[in-house]
Amino acid sequence: MYKSIMIDEFEQLEKRNELAIIDVREEDEYVSGHIKGAKSMPLSMLQETAESLDKSQHYYIICHAGGRSQMASEYFASLGYDVTNVMGGMSAWRGEVVDGL
Repeated sequence: MYKSIMIDEFEQLEKRNELAIIDVREEDEYVSGHIKGAKSMPLSMLQETAESLDKSQHYYIICHAGGRSQMASEYFASLGYDVTNVMGGMSAWRGEVVDGL
C-alpha cells in the first residue's frame, strides 16, 4: 500500500523538509529538468535498481504527470518500500528545476 499526495501539498513539504525524491521519468526527461536532489530511477529500469534503496527511508515518487509514478509506487510498495506518489508531477511543479545529471 502506498499514499498519494497532490503536487501542492508536496511543494509545501519540500520547502520545509529534505525529502528523498525518486524521479521515475526516463533519463532524457530527468536531464532536461528535475527537482534538486531527486534521484533518477527510470520506470523502465526499476526491476534492476529498486533493491538499491533503503527500506527504512520514506520516498516520494514523481514523474511527468502522475501515471508512471503511480505504477512505480505500486511496484515499490509491493517490495515493502514506504512510498508516496506525487500526483501532478513535474508538469505541475512550480519550484526550482535543475538541469543535468
